[in-house]
Amino acid sequence: MTTASLQAVHIIGGGLAGSEAAWQLAEHGVPVTLHEMRPLRATAAHKTDGYAELVCSNSFRSDDKDHNAVGLLHEEMRRLGSLVMRAADANQVPAGGALAVDRDGFSAAVTAALAGHPLITLERGEISIPPDEWDSVIIATGPLTSPDLAATIRSLTGEDALAFFDAIAPIVHRDSIDLDQAWFQSRYDKVGPGGSGADYINCPMSRDQYDAFINALIAGDKTTFHEWEASTPYFDGCLPIEVMAERGRETLRHGPMKPFGLTNPRTPDEKPYAVVQLRQDNKLGTLFNMVGFQTKLKHGEQVRVFRTIPGLQNAEFARLGGLHRNTFLNSPKLLDDTLRLKANPRWRFAGQITGCEGYVESASIGLLTGRFAAAERRGDAIVTPPPTTAHGALLAHITGGHIETIDAGPSSFQPMNVNFGLFPPLTEKVAYDKDGRKFGRGSAKNLARKTAMSERALEDLARWIGGQAAAAAAE
Repeated sequence: MTTASLQAVHIIGGGLAGSEAAWQLAEHGVPVTLHEMRPLRATAAHKTDGYAELVCSNSFRSDDKDHNAVGLLHEEMRRLGSLVMRAADANQVPAGGALAVDRDGFSAAVTAALAGHPLITLERGEISIPPDEWDSVIIATGPLTSPDLAATIRSLTGEDALAFFDAIAPIVHRDSIDLDQAWFQSRYDKVGPGGSGADYINCPMSRDQYDAFINALIAGDKTTFHEWEASTPYFDGCLPIEVMAERGRETLRHGPMKPFGLTNPRTPDEKPYAVVQLRQDNKLGTLFNMVGFQTKLKHGEQVRVFRTIPGLQNAEFARLGGLHRNTFLNSPKLLDDTLRLKANPRWRFAGQITGCEGYVESASIGLLTGRFAAAERRGDAIVTPPPTTAHGALLAHITGGHIETIDAGPSSFQPMNVNFGLFPPLTEKVAYDKDGRKFGRGSAKNLARKTAMSERALEDLARWIGGQAAAAAAE
């Protein structure tokens, strides 16, 4: 079957998942029409009309493929020809052991690649109800799905989507940070992609300063929710800092403000009680974001409270924190194992709306959805990735990870970042050096286990890729 004879697949949503799905379809010889409602209809979080715009952090998190599940997911995506990872690697900024990107350069690279592909047509405009003549549709509208399309989905599925709040961290101008009090260092001096081991700006706090900061957070004036938002739960992986503070005074000190692995060079014998970290946000190094400081404090309160942090007393903010509502499907109940809507198999879903959490996870599900739709369009057999791979483990969580509790209702299924807990356990014991030193918070045994799981994943991925290529050649 030639490309010219294939009907286009329609994708709704030009975020990371939609952009990646479009790229995979086109690279597999299937025409695509990618629909994006911005700038004709804005969202509460987006600022530009670019594809794959990053609306929260600029970090894709750890790039360690041997010991971290998200780093493994990065590597798998690279081996699968991911556009998102190609653009991320080309626009990386220093971030210790993490892969962080210049957000504008990243979006521009994705946008240019999509616009330049001969099999991709870009169309602007909101799609509320996909027309019946569209026999293959991927909905990748993410956490900010338009109300009209959300209503259509609810009508078709017969139930409400779940929702949670996802907060945005502030960004600070680098030249307004007082480096007579703060210092550059990555946790445990770890060197990552494009990094030097001294990539974060660290602002130390004494116990008295930390206690005063917690008091200010708890007492600070917060955003008032609309009535329709009041019952929406938070996602535990992205809690506002004031919500964490309310859960316990030491919570932040063991979360985003943990002092472990950091030493103030001015007082090397005196460990800080807590540390606020800032990570480079653009290639020029002029902007730094406050790591883990997503917040629902009102803007005036943010300026007042955050300027009590040592080193940030004169901070100038390029962007203050905010809060938006995310929506996602009860996917184990509503989607099949190739991400098609059971009630209407013409529709597939991709990205955060499926119940994955995180930039890379969203893009990876877009990658799979694009490949599944391409195989279907070409008449090839669809083979899902092994559950021992990062892609397969995440897909299994979305489409069946909570199947045993499905009768408990939508609340039994929650968003999830990729992690080794989603992978099938190893079938053999792993040998390791019992006298091996600890690395960060990981023991030698735990690191060896993660290495073995990563090696197994990449071996199984290679076999899956080889099988896909052989099947396509046979067709």
